[in-house]
Amino acid sequence: MAERGTRNQIVNGLFWKVMENGGSQGIQFVISIILARLLSPDEYGIINIVLIFVTIANVIVQNGFGTALIQKQQTDERDYSSVLYVNLGTAGAAYGILFLAAPQIAGFYRNLEMTAIVRSLSLVLFPGAVISVQNAFVARKMQFKGLCMATVAAAVISGGAGIGMAAAGFGVWALVGQQLVYYFALAAVLFLAVPWRPKLIFAVERVEAMFRFGWKLLCAALIDTLFMNLYGLVVGKIYDEHTMGIYSRGEQFPKLIVTNLGTAIQSVMLPALSAHQSNPKEVAHMLRRAIKVSVFLVLPMMAGLAAAADNLVLVLLGEKWLACVPFLQISCLAYAVWPMDIANLQALNAMGRSDLFLKLEIIKKLFGAAILVLSIRCGAVYFIAWKAFGDFFCTFINAWPNQKLLGYSMVQLWKDILPALAVSAVMGAAVYGIGVLLPSGIFGLALQVFSGIVIYGGLSAGFHLESFCYLIRVIKERILK
Repeated sequence: MAERGTRNQIVNGLFWKVMENGGSQGIQFVISIILARLLSPDEYGIINIVLIFVTIANVIVQNGFGTALIQKQQTDERDYSSVLYVNLGTAGAAYGILFLAAPQIAGFYRNLEMTAIVRSLSLVLFPGAVISVQNAFVARKMQFKGLCMATVAAAVISGGAGIGMAAAGFGVWALVGQQLVYYFALAAVLFLAVPWRPKLIFAVERVEAMFRFGWKLLCAALIDTLFMNLYGLVVGKIYDEHTMGIYSRGEQFPKLIVTNLGTAIQSVMLPALSAHQSNPKEVAHMLRRAIKVSVFLVLPMMAGLAAAADNLVLVLLGEKWLACVPFLQISCLAYAVWPMDIANLQALNAMGRSDLFLKLEIIKKLFGAAILVLSIRCGAVYFIAWKAFGDFFCTFINAWPNQKLLGYSMVQLWKDILPALAVSAVMGAAVYGIGVLLPSGIFGLALQVFSGIVIYGGLSAGFHLESFCYLIRVIKERILK
């Protein structure tokens, strides 16, 4: 078990996980730009509304067992196979509910085409049930290289299918086809890449034991997913599909960047921290390192992205998408702290405190619900701005239990994030100023990106920021190895 927590395995795991997310999401990002030029904001709005229902169902399908498999001290074939069959059974039940509810969803949003879209897109629940077990196997073994190759391959295959369908005039169904091909292709490629095969074994006692840990995570994940997607449901209903389309497109840019690093931290840190769960001081040390590195990487990207938002949208998507700029800038604030949230919450899971995890989700969502009720009568931009404020505040709620559990105080947390925050703010202001002085277009955007990298790197080196020096050492070690 402790072998999962070695420094070399953590670095290798993070490397391949970042490569996986960066490769697949980079490909998907390029594909989404092409699709955005072929499709309309209204068509994106429709698919994003439907995806909310599918995402919520997918949380129920995975039902906390994936995390329980990773956190468990010892696992064998009985555990993996039993979880797979539970997941598939839950997927069947969830699909049946969505199939029957599809006409009501379409009627609620006054779009009859949604009935067929919901019923078709919900099929991704079945490969998703298999993929969650495959991911747990990979995470326990820290064998992320095969997962990287499989994810990139699925992104290429599904992207080609989506672009082909959009060019042929299939409209919103091009996005449906892209999603379906991605999930089924990923499950198929992982079947070849991951050395695990299900067996005809089912152990009720194993499922019950893991469910005692996982049910709290299921509830927490369900609460979080319901609440995070509630804003999308409200935007789609109170405003219109066009507003939903530009909101989701604006959110995509920061979400793409942060999800890459955040998912890597989530996948690698849980098995690594779990390996040291009997040593709270070591867990605290690893947690601080994860937070320092994540904020050092994420804060400048969010600051630069917000500062160059106008040019970025104009160059990549075109004038018809410029209305998404405010949503993009607001989302940068909300997503800037997400990797830090993940690190703190994974420390709780690694210590086996899924009860605290659930309590935190309930507290945060009660606070968020109050903000939603108070801001629902505002315009769409202010509505999302209040959401971003709530997300930022909840970061410190997530960190609170680790003061007692691991001895990681709020004062230490601020000391860890302030250097990167200060340098990012200076860099963001400079990038914004360059955008104001130069004419819009690809030249101005290129200069903004280049200047941001030089300014942030120069200030980090000049002030000898700890995370900058740490990353330089890690890179040198990998090159010399």
